[in-house]
Amino acid sequence: MTSAVRMPAVAGRFYPSRRDELLRDISNYSTTSEPALAAIGCVAPHAGYMYSGHVAGAVYARLEIPQRCVVLCPNHTGAGHPLAVMTRAAWRTPLGDVAADTELGADLLKRFPMLQEDAAAHRSEHAIEVQLPFLQARQAELRFLPIAVGTSDFDALAGLGEALAAAIAAAGDKVLIIASSDMNHYESDAITRVKDHKAIERVLALDPRGLWDVVMSQNISMCGFGPTVAMLTAAKRLGAKTATLVKYATSGDVSGHLDQVVGYAGIVVS
Repeated sequence: MTSAVRMPAVAGRFYPSRRDELLRDISNYSTTSEPALAAIGCVAPHAGYMYSGHVAGAVYARLEIPQRCVVLCPNHTGAGHPLAVMTRAAWRTPLGDVAADTELGADLLKRFPMLQEDAAAHRSEHAIEVQLPFLQARQAELRFLPIAVGTSDFDALAGLGEALAAAIAAAGDKVLIIASSDMNHYESDAITRVKDHKAIERVLALDPRGLWDVVMSQNISMCGFGPTVAMLTAAKRLGAKTATLVKYATSGDVSGHLDQVVGYAGIVVS
């Protein structure tokens, strides 16, 4: 049973606050002629929809969205515990409330004691919230588990991924694992594209340690590399064999300003 509601923090800023306008934008961003994939995981960006919505929409248009999802995100605010989950609160968007996956959350907390129940890490964080309307538009019976990741420690990230895989396997249902991440931040378009493709190469190789290494050694400011390391670790344990880059762009593609951009990658892991 959910006992609380996490209210929207960025509706009307990162995405439309009106239901009809939001659904129209999601539909416009999500057109594809490709068949939907029964994926294990994905990487999707979390900037304002005007900049990254077309990349997120391309990813979600390629996925079959199951009734159960896990969404991992970076902790941009620094609030709360460094590994924070919410297992009892529904999340509200202009499309309605999304119930918490309390069963999966309770099992994961038992399996991975470094993870803690903590609403403070999620209260003002946008990186999960912006994913939910894309999921709600495709899956009316959605329930999900939100995890905010505020550590860069590889062992902790890999441990979270292993525990998540075990909890999903024990649940016995199809569960999609979403890593919410933008790519390199606030360097030139040319530099960002080079850095981003070094990181993307490791994701496509299903190489969580390699992703961690290249982000650290090449100073790539991919904010959600931690969630992506955990997602890749879990996906491999759950049998993932391939990863596909669905779409890549930078904010410069929309704004026209190429001196300081943010990169966005949409990747499907299956």
